Amino acid sequence: MKVGKLIHLKEFLEDAKNGNVDIGEFTAKVFSETKKIQEKFAPFITINDSIGELKKGRIFPLPISVKDCICTKGIKTTAGSKILDSYMPPFDATSVSKVKENGGFVLGKTAQDEFGFGTFSTNCAYSVPKNPYDRERSCGGSSGGAACITAAATFPHVAIAESTGGSITAPAAFTGTVGLTPTYGRISRYGLIDYSNSMDKIGVIGKEVFDAALLFSVISGYDPLDSTSSKVETKDFTRFIEKDIKGMKVGIPKEYFEGIDEKIAKNIMERAASLESLGAELVDISLPLTKFSLPSYYLIAMSEASTNLARYSGLRYGLQENVSGNFSEYFSDIREKGFGKEAKRRIMLGTYARAAGFREAYYIKALKVRQLIINEFKNAFGKVDVLLAPSMPITAPKFSEIENLTPLQIYNIDKLTTAPNMAGIPTISVPAGTVSGLPVGVQFMANYFDEEKLISVASAIQK
Repeated sequence: MKVGKLIHLKEFLEDAKNGNVDIGEFTAKVFSETKKIQEKFAPFITINDSIGELKKGRIFPLPISVKDCICTKGIKTTAGSKILDSYMPPFDATSVSKVKENGGFVLGKTAQDEFGFGTFSTNCAYSVPKNPYDRERSCGGSSGGAACITAAATFPHVAIAESTGGSITAPAAFTGTVGLTPTYGRISRYGLIDYSNSMDKIGVIGKEVFDAALLFSVISGYDPLDSTSSKVETKDFTRFIEKDIKGMKVGIPKEYFEGIDEKIAKNIMERAASLESLGAELVDISLPLTKFSLPSYYLIAMSEASTNLARYSGLRYGLQENVSGNFSEYFSDIREKGFGKEAKRRIMLGTYARAAGFREAYYIKALKVRQLIINEFKNAFGKVDVLLAPSMPITAPKFSEIENLTPLQIYNIDKLTTAPNMAGIPTISVPAGTVSGLPVGVQFMANYFDEEKLISVASAIQK
């Protein structure tokens, strides 16, 4: 195991606030170590070479890595795809702007599956992050680079990540980190390169619950630049850490334990028992529509992806060549060269699902199932405060094992994360021990805008 030692972020920020941190010395150490981590584990597509002048604020002088599908002014942003190889955004995403306004700086842009299309970060056109627990294994995806640098770093750091169908939960579980995926609309999506507009959510990955809660507090809030942004009261979510959970009702959905590695299920139930010893009440619950979430998710996500990726024509930004022939020929040639195999697969499947004659049979039906799943979660949260389940059905697989999986087998790995992401409810994945020396994650789900409950129960597990 080569994971980075635990640095308590709260203590570091207090030291910095009191003038006990030499900023020049600290940033030099950060970039020196980052380059060594990059050589070993490849978590970055681009490492920032100029942090500029830092503002003094709540997270001064914290290095923040940013997933490569989130725009950063003056730093190449590719979403893991060759089709955006030369794209240099002229603006910062709102989440990045808030980091800078509060004294943080961008460490670099982390590796990901192309446009978020993957579960293991093996579909990146630039680098494939290696798991700090075992370099022959995946960090998960699509926010694999974000989890990799978080696990490997020995300096204070938190990652801005993004999730569509489990892209924060999976890498957090595989790397023994804390991954918070908020309610849809809680963090501005302005500056996010879309995969699936109705499901994409910016979130955070940290070593501890405090780290995730702090950065979440900094970057959440209403943004008039984002039409999907919610006008919900912003909070200091660190106030909910180590809050008494006595009397909290924790639902155990039986469907989330079906087909799970027995050792993983045992670890998760041990965590449930520890919550019960702290005064929480365990409640058996059923979510029968869970089995329909995977096909519904992929139909909706691929349909939206095929529409979003139509803009990449080699004319306005990204990969370009000398224009020759008619537009259709040039358009096809650029997309053939710029998109990877998985991106092409999802474009074709999504276009098929939305085509005349198939839209009603597939896409519209998937939307109806999505609404039923949303209603099922709402009913569940009328009975319990949070739901508890394994984060992933397996531990981090070896790259050699992934190569032998079919696309359908890979999609099936997401069976525990698609339903909550499709519903837009908040989730958090917290380390739950190890199985055969590899990290296991326990995920908690809560009702819309109930992130404080997640943070309270997650910190109780961590403690």
